[in-house]
Amino acid sequence: MTNRRRRKIYDLQRFRGDLSGGFTSAVVTLPVALALGLASGLGATAGLYGAIAVGFFAALFGGTRAQLSAPTVPTTVALAVIITSFSFNLAEALTVIVLAGLLQVFMGVSGIGRYVAYTPYMVVSGFMSGIGIIMIIIQVLPFLGAPAAPGGTLGAIYALPEAIANINASAFAIGVLTVALASLWPRRLARLIPAPLVALMVGTLAGVLWLTEAPVVGDVPVQLPELQLEIPSAGFLARALQPAIILALLGAVHSLLTSLLADSLTGGRHNPNRELVGQGIGNMVSGLFGGLPGAATTVGTAINIRAGGRTRASGALSAVALLLFLLGLGRYVEPIPRAALAGLLMKVGWDIIDWHLLARLHRIRREHLTVMMITLGLTVFVDLVTGIAIGLIAAAMAHVRQLERLEMDSVVSVPLLDQEFFTHRQDEPPDDAYRARAGLLALKGSFTVASSNRLASAISADIKDHEVVIFDFSRATYLDDSAAMVIKKLMDIAREEQTEFVVMGLSGSVAETLEALDVLRQVPESQIVATLDEARQAAKDLLGG
Repeated sequence: MTNRRRRKIYDLQRFRGDLSGGFTSAVVTLPVALALGLASGLGATAGLYGAIAVGFFAALFGGTRAQLSAPTVPTTVALAVIITSFSFNLAEALTVIVLAGLLQVFMGVSGIGRYVAYTPYMVVSGFMSGIGIIMIIIQVLPFLGAPAAPGGTLGAIYALPEAIANINASAFAIGVLTVALASLWPRRLARLIPAPLVALMVGTLAGVLWLTEAPVVGDVPVQLPELQLEIPSAGFLARALQPAIILALLGAVHSLLTSLLADSLTGGRHNPNRELVGQGIGNMVSGLFGGLPGAATTVGTAINIRAGGRTRASGALSAVALLLFLLGLGRYVEPIPRAALAGLLMKVGWDIIDWHLLARLHRIRREHLTVMMITLGLTVFVDLVTGIAIGLIAAAMAHVRQLERLEMDSVVSVPLLDQEFFTHRQDEPPDDAYRARAGLLALKGSFTVASSNRLASAISADIKDHEVVIFDFSRATYLDDSAAMVIKKLMDIAREEQTEFVVMGLSGSVAETLEALDVLRQVPESQIVATLDEARQAAKDLLGG
């Protein structure tokens, strides 16, 4: 047996590592899942159901070793905004989750999973920072002891003055205590007991023993979830498709970015398409049983690996641990103060904000800053769908503008000195009859729609100044359809100005594109040449030489 095969054996040592990682990550996931369940409006147990379903099935069918999946702040905020914006009831919201999971499975099976990771960083940063800000704003109300307000971010802002005027001192004190512990818990002690769990336990004890006026979670069903199956109508599916796509893309991007982190910690290599299939199955099961949507969690994955988890079994064991907690200790969730969970989520929201980039806004390029701020602002003050959609459009426009500069730098348009171009001897006297009557237009590299308009406007004037223009494609590697049609337009301009032209150096995909679009149909064969010597002779013939 080779060493490679030995490494693949799942032995007792690996099981111990996976068991340690799974249990440790479950302890960290538990309070966050409860808090996200309440924040979504579906109840604390919805967070636990989601952590169990997504965590187990994403680990079982996913494509990343030692990755942990559970409800996340971005997916939860997205669901809450979707429910508010589209006025979905509970059954409809769960159907959206199932549909989003089905879309993720389709993305994985169709092989487009790896392209999701190409989402521009500025869009991801602006969107994630917007999600963090939304979470903080929404949790301010339970932090002050007030009930949640409808209307998402703006609804919470409008309700804030009344909440401040009627502040619940007990809830506020518990919230402050929770945030302080979650932020200041020493790292050396966090290896023994995670900061979120400490903050939740201390906040709960304070609410039970002293600050008893704070609102609490309340009744929690201690049982296995029931199947929430309702056949949707065709009209509802059409209305639910857009939010389901956003939820699926958000979970996919978050999961695949976390997969890169897992690879760096384990030395492995994830399978992006299989990972999306696993995430999709997990979200479908979660939605069918009343759970929140989820994705791979960065913190949970890192804790799992550092605690010894090395295979997909660690994520499944983490979900099993949460299931045992639900069945055995679920009743102890009821006295948890809502302010403690709100404080915990405010800390999580703060950590999600991309402070590293925000601290360097004055250094990044203007177009990148514009993309980031547009995405962030629309995410917070309009909705997530608009934020990510307009952000992607703005990022594409910024990218096209950059491509335009790069492609135009590769254009060379110069008049040719006749005594040097048409004669091979420098000692011959200049021939005034041929002075600068020919011009050279050299296209180097790739040309796309990004530079097509600038190419036409910049070159058309040069064409009018010459009697013969040589189109040099010898160093052109790619032309898209827009650039090819610009070449046709330039040739038409040459004909209108009675300027002759020679096409030189066509090969590969450039030639195929021009021929497919019939750009060269009216060009005589004698004016399509391969080398500069042939172009020189053709130009001389056209000039009557």
